[in-house]
Amino acid sequence: MTHVIACIDGSVSAAPVCDYAAWAALSLQAPLTFLHVLDQRHYPVSAEVDLSGNIGLGSREHLLDELAALDERRGKLALEQGRILLAAAKERAIADGVVAPECKQRHGDLLESLADLESETRLLVIGRQGESSVGQSQHVGSQLESVIRIMHRPVLVTPTTYKAPQSAMLAFDGSATTRKGVEMLAASPLLKGLPIHLVTVGSEGGESGAQLQWAQQTLQAAGFTVNTAIRAGDIEPALHAYQQEHGIDLLVMGAYGHSRIRQFLVGSTTTNMLRTTTSPLLLLR
Repeated sequence: MTHVIACIDGSVSAAPVCDYAAWAALSLQAPLTFLHVLDQRHYPVSAEVDLSGNIGLGSREHLLDELAALDERRGKLALEQGRILLAAAKERAIADGVVAPECKQRHGDLLESLADLESETRLLVIGRQGESSVGQSQHVGSQLESVIRIMHRPVLVTPTTYKAPQSAMLAFDGSATTRKGVEMLAASPLLKGLPIHLVTVGSEGGESGAQLQWAQQTLQAAGFTVNTAIRAGDIEPALHAYQQEHGIDLLVMGAYGHSRIRQFLVGSTTTNMLRTTTSPLLLLR
């Protein structure tokens, strides 16, 4: 059975990640698993680290031993902190109504851990900011773009506060990727009951209008209330402006592609969109 996998750490994102993951698990009627990965680069498995090159010749041997012992204690404390975080996340999810959430703790690399778990992942929930981003309100976590690139499952990127979604907006350009996104939303229980806004950035008429009509009819056939709009201008500000005008809680997009809307999620614009949005961002694969 595939799970909602929620990545948590000691950052400010942990609580909203828990809440959005619980919301998603209940909407999908899927089991929920919390994942905490202790970065092996900062907390190596072995305390036997050669520090002599960093300290320099002539340093006392007992100082090396003390540093190695300190490193080992730091690792043990970090693991214990992770277990406490997982226990708190589980308790929070149960309070939200999730039945028997699971917890996993790994010592290694986040990307490798997610790749290992991909076959049992239905949706990945991850915060926009991690522990290294504390105090940087518009900073995007250093590994987030890498996670988005390697995952072949939908990824829900959460802000630093939680609000249960009451509406959603799908950025639509008529491409094969976004058409597949429409079909995914139509078949999924995740957003059932929420009004969907289909927004295209480009010129009105012609093929754009026909494609938008197809998307609207597909979602309406699945029971959604659908609003459509075609906006001119640059993609990022146009989407943000529409979202703010209509008070939309959740932005939905295809993660990669080659057309105007999909291109902005490749390279530096990905970071810009993640940095500027104040709502959760669901990336479909």
